[in-house]
Amino acid sequence: MNWELWQWLLAIAGALAIGLAKTGIGGLGMLAVVIFANLMPAREASGVVLPMLCFADVVAVLAYRQHAQWKFLWKLFPWTAVGVVAGYLALGRINDRQASVLIGVIILVLLAVHLWRQRRRGELAEHGAWFAPTIGVLAGFTTLVANAAGPLMAIYLLAMRLPKLEYVGTGAVYFMLMNLFKVPFMLNLALINPTSFSLNLWLAPAVLAGALLGRKILVRINQKLFEDLALILAALAGVKLLF
Repeated sequence: MNWELWQWLLAIAGALAIGLAKTGIGGLGMLAVVIFANLMPAREASGVVLPMLCFADVVAVLAYRQHAQWKFLWKLFPWTAVGVVAGYLALGRINDRQASVLIGVIILVLLAVHLWRQRRRGELAEHGAWFAPTIGVLAGFTTLVANAAGPLMAIYLLAMRLPKLEYVGTGAVYFMLMNLFKVPFMLNLALINPTSFSLNLWLAPAVLAGALLGRKILVRINQKLFEDLALILAALAGVKLLF
């Protein structure tokens, strides 16, 4: 990559954010998506970001696998596969701007529904049978189109009332399996290629450093602050995608 120094520094910051998001504050993943989308075209950025996500996912699973709550994952997996296939079919039919606006609207609508139910009942409420299939399909779709499933999973995991370690452990397993499932589709679209993968290798140490830092942050952060940050970052991500 023939980048200037400031571009490399920005890419390193994005790689650090990926690691931090996987083991610490999940909402930071959208910061990485935004950074790389500003360094290169959005479709190309998706291919660059995915291998780094997979690497950070493996680190997170090794750190938190004992906290994963599989009963919440089985509800999502089949629907996520449907969403990934739908995203693969849609990727050639919608442009980057349309994809961003669509995903931003999806995130904000689901966030509004979640907050409305929380306010109505005074606590994180149970959602109906529609909730997991809806999140699964939309997460699969948005992750293939723009690696933007993080805010949707934040809404889902908070709705399940998971403590922070279970939240991160469950999310780590989900994203590792989902991102690995996406790899053949991205290879077929030529969005992962030798050039993009060489950039991944250069940035891998920054991803690992971010993941190690995220572990230290997670054990020190208050549960209420953790939940508030997850919701705020999800909302900011949705708004950013609209503009």
